[in-house]
Amino acid sequence: MPTRQVVFALITFFHDLFTVAWIGGLFALALVVLPVALRTWGRGPETKRLMDAIQRRLSPLVYVSIVGLAVTGVLLARRNPAYGGLFSFANPYSTVLSLKHILVLLMVAVALLRSVALRTTGQPRDAGQPQRQALERLRGALLYLNLALGVLVLLLSGFSAALAAGAPPV
Repeated sequence: MPTRQVVFALITFFHDLFTVAWIGGLFALALVVLPVALRTWGRGPETKRLMDAIQRRLSPLVYVSIVGLAVTGVLLARRNPAYGGLFSFANPYSTVLSLKHILVLLMVAVALLRSVALRTTGQPRDAGQPQRQALERLRGALLYLNLALGVLVLLLSGFSAALAAGAPPV
């Protein structure tokens, strides 16, 4: 196998791996862990401790994935002659990629908001129970928002792959 193909395969592998780590983590957290924790413990301190521990464990993985996706994404996009540049809407391929990149930036913003701005660990003890519950509900809503954005990113990835391949036989 020629070196260029090996390099392309490795870049694609890492891009897919980073995608699985980030969006797969969102799927597992939103569709398995959180619902089971809420069903088991309700919105009590056990659920909060579990979710905070998972957040601390997942955050570095998400941050590495974000950087990895940016690097591998640029390398993959530039490989296609239809690529018109970052946030270009010059042709269908570039338009789909630009929409995908906008959604990814929204995902990054939501991830940072959830893990940094809305961090519940270290909250003052005198913060009222309704305030803490509202914050937890907001963090949960943002989790589901990021999952929805991730699904849309994957959909756009499918369309960009189809556009890059031309009109493959069905």
